[in-house]
Amino acid sequence: MLKEIFLKALIAEDIGRGDLFSRISESKEIRAYIIAKSDGVFAGREYVEALANMYDLALIWEVKDGESFQKGQKLLFISGNSKTILSLERSILDMVLHASSIATLTAQYVDAIKDTNVKLLDTRKTRPLLREFEKYAVRCGGGINHRMGLDDCLMLKDTHLQTIDDLDNFMREVRQKIPFTSKVEIECESLEMVKQAMKAGTDIVMCDNMSLEDTKEVVGIRDKNYPHILLEASGNVTLETIKEIASTGVDAISSGSIIHQANWIDLSMKVESAK
Repeated sequence: MLKEIFLKALIAEDIGRGDLFSRISESKEIRAYIIAKSDGVFAGREYVEALANMYDLALIWEVKDGESFQKGQKLLFISGNSKTILSLERSILDMVLHASSIATLTAQYVDAIKDTNVKLLDTRKTRPLLREFEKYAVRCGGGINHRMGLDDCLMLKDTHLQTIDDLDNFMREVRQKIPFTSKVEIECESLEMVKQAMKAGTDIVMCDNMSLEDTKEVVGIRDKNYPHILLEASGNVTLETIKEIASTGVDAISSGSIIHQANWIDLSMKVESAK
């Protein structure tokens, strides 16, 4: 349902009161294709297929979500009414460009830690109203979604902690009021806060902007005293630093940059034939 709402809003934004070309052009059956003008990792197939079903377009795919492609490769053939395809051209390309760009950068981060058991997580640093779409793109690139919103995991950040007088009592109340299956994660900036969070019964500790040395110490504390607690590292994560962070022994590394720092790759649509 959310996907259909998203697609209708996407098309309405571009077509507005009607495509002016469609007013004066003659309807023809055409076949178009999307071609890669740079290398990348593909994402967006689920959304293009949903859009094609809405507008009675026939698709022939040459690539799956999560697959790599090379410059010059034809990724998708689209057949149908010329007015429909030409009206949807930019919307289709924008979806695929946006999703594939995120998937491409995510795959680079995942590849950097492929020899470890550490998971790459995204964050809630997504563009307004595009969270589901952008997190889908992360999955296509091999990353794993962190929480989708405030309702599926309780994370206590520094701002929350400043409003809590007694963390132990607060956590006891939490366990009575949040869903049984929901985890609690506490953001920690110091070793002292880590110890408090672990003692209070958190499920996950986020090592926020900690040095490598402190992060390794947190891992040692966890392994010795609270082996069931998961550790997430966050802050200053780049392609250059992620492998070193992974070597500390944390379970996961989260990075907003895999979404908001993704540079658009280059794709184009061409008309192959018309009847």
